[in-house]
Amino acid sequence: MVADISVSVDGFVTGPGAGPDNGFGDGAEGLHAWVFSDDEVDRAVLEEATSATGAVVMGRKLFDVIDGPYGWSDEVGYGARHAAKPPFFVVTSSEPESVRLAVSHDFTFVLDGPAAAVAQARAVAGDKDVYVMGGGEVVRGCLDAGVVDQLSLHISPLVLGDGSPLFDGTTARRLTQRDVRVSPHAVHVIWDVED
Repeated sequence: MVADISVSVDGFVTGPGAGPDNGFGDGAEGLHAWVFSDDEVDRAVLEEATSATGAVVMGRKLFDVIDGPYGWSDEVGYGARHAAKPPFFVVTSSEPESVRLAVSHDFTFVLDGPAAAVAQARAVAGDKDVYVMGGGEVVRGCLDAGVVDQLSLHISPLVLGDGSPLFDGTTARRLTQRDVRVSPHAVHVIWDVED
């Protein structure tokens, strides 16, 4: 299972004021610039991840942003340019009243926490990987539950100063560096997570 998330140099996965009407928050537009880049390194990192994905786990706050009025579409979003989009498992305390993307995406709402969402995702991922794409709370919950095999960070050249922290209160973990790639838009780092 891969926890895969973009983060600022100072450790934030959103800027202040993140939400359905403000996306990833004030000043955070550059967090995901690598995803839209034509840079060879960025394209390879994105293609490798989406090709390896059998299912995706995300949190409710992230879901509300991507399902919101300025969120994903047929042209923008996980697997948007691929033949088949993976199923998505949303960690939440309650199901939304409606889902804008229900026609084009397969969402399952999991009320039992991140580890339960990962277990459900693994059951349908086949021989592919489960990716946890955020937000920070869900990544922390998966790390704390010991279900993360790899941590893949896309460190964007931004200092946000505030927002949603990635590692606030996370259980200590030892990591072994596996891969580092650099583009003008991010430093892409993969670590194996030790038990």
